[in-house]
Amino acid sequence: MSTENLPQSPEQPPRKPRVAVVFGGRSSEHGISVVTAGAVLRAVDRTKYDVLPIGITKDGRWALTADEPERMAITDRRTPDVEELAESDEGGVVLPVDPQNREVVYSEPGSVPKALGEVDVVFPVLHGPYGEDGTLQGLLELSGVPYVGSGVLASAVGQDKEYMKRVFTSFGLKVGPYVVIRPREWERDEAAARKKIVDFAGEHGWPLFVKPARAGSSIGITKVDDLSGLGDAIAEAQRHDPKILVEAALRGREIECGVLEFEDGPRASVPSEIPPPDAHAYYDFEAKYIDSTPGIVPAPLTPEETAEVQRLAVAAFEAASCEGLVRADFFLTEDGEFVINEINTMPGMTPISMYPQMWQASGISYPELVGKLIEAALRRSTGLR
Repeated sequence: MSTENLPQSPEQPPRKPRVAVVFGGRSSEHGISVVTAGAVLRAVDRTKYDVLPIGITKDGRWALTADEPERMAITDRRTPDVEELAESDEGGVVLPVDPQNREVVYSEPGSVPKALGEVDVVFPVLHGPYGEDGTLQGLLELSGVPYVGSGVLASAVGQDKEYMKRVFTSFGLKVGPYVVIRPREWERDEAAARKKIVDFAGEHGWPLFVKPARAGSSIGITKVDDLSGLGDAIAEAQRHDPKILVEAALRGREIECGVLEFEDGPRASVPSEIPPPDAHAYYDFEAKYIDSTPGIVPAPLTPEETAEVQRLAVAAFEAASCEGLVRADFFLTEDGEFVINEINTMPGMTPISMYPQMWQASGISYPELVGKLIEAALRRSTGLR
């Protein structure tokens, strides 16, 4: 029988790429990650992409969450939590560890697992350990799912401030004086470890900044003005990371610069300046996110200084083999030299964060920025590259 006169079913429209926005996590930066996710969810172009929000609770459960970015904001000086957004207290989301299958599955105890559809790209807006440090990136590599941002090595280097500085030094970038106390040093001979810091202070002077070596958002950092405050500062840093970093204070201006990957390679944004906050000893967590100390965008630099910090930001991006995006933080010292402090491979992307503000001043709006990051991730394959 001829089929010429039978009604033809209309062609199905092509499926929109699905973006899984993964946020929260087990680090002390959990709340800021949720705030970042809210901003990203608001910015994703829903005419081009389907979105699947996945929150990771503080104990590591992958939860299906409501697509309600208005609930992902700092309220009454308190950051949001994935547990408050999860659709179930027990249900979990599972990514397949199979490059041939990108279908995400949701299951609850006593219920039949439910397929949530395929994921084409992951936008991981996690900060700190167990997310920004290469661990999640390794899982996505095994799953064969493209993702926004740097790969395993660059993410790990960008998280560990000691090895970040070692990499920068090997590529000729200038870093400030620092000393590291590893967990085994502390366990083997605590007195010798303390003396190492005191000797460093004797060489470089006070104040010192005592930091967790693998944390961000200025969490766990203490400015120490003399020997009497050292013990408490060490204990605070070790609450977040058994490995601590001690840095000498650098006198100068704090300058930041964003790097974004375009089709023809990474480019730098206009830089910003972080002025000393009035109500805080330095640019700490509360100054950044609670009191929203404003940065100056663009930074009041000479054209030569602007060009130099942009060059150095891209050089840092390349030195650590980064992809997608980076915020590079510098000190402009009193003698006119840029010293790199650190990079963030997944910088804060909240509405008040400096990274999107710098790109806004460079002519790229927040929604455009999010779109470019997703496009860059879709252009890349997983695996060696």
